[in-house]
Amino acid sequence: MTVRPSALDPAIASRLRRNDAGLFPAIAQQHDTGEVLMLGWMDDEALHRTLTTGRATYWSRSRGEYWVKGDTSGHQQWVRSVALDCDGDAVLVRVDQVGPACHTGTRNCFVADPLPARVGNPGVTADAGPAR
Repeated sequence: MTVRPSALDPAIASRLRRNDAGLFPAIAQQHDTGEVLMLGWMDDEALHRTLTTGRATYWSRSRGEYWVKGDTSGHQQWVRSVALDCDGDAVLVRVDQVGPACHTGTRNCFVADPLPARVGNPGVTADAGPAR
């Protein structure tokens, strides 16, 4: 596993579960509406920068460098809160998104290609009909 040097608090770092590249997914969510904006990747240092600067910082897998969301596009993500999930393998970054979150120019990254999915009903099971 690749772990780059970081100033991240060791107590937080010890809770993280990283992939073989030393990364974990970071889900960006609009703080006031709950809208899921995008998924990026972080390592320990990207999380440290996010926690200490108030700006969402990610690790670009394609460029092999850190990027602060909005530094080139102007579409910043201002951090409102950050939470580690129960397994330590993902973080939720609640942000105030300025402009589109997606590099394609859409508000979020999940509007371009919706998949056909059967909509479930929590009161009905596939075999038994309505729950009793």
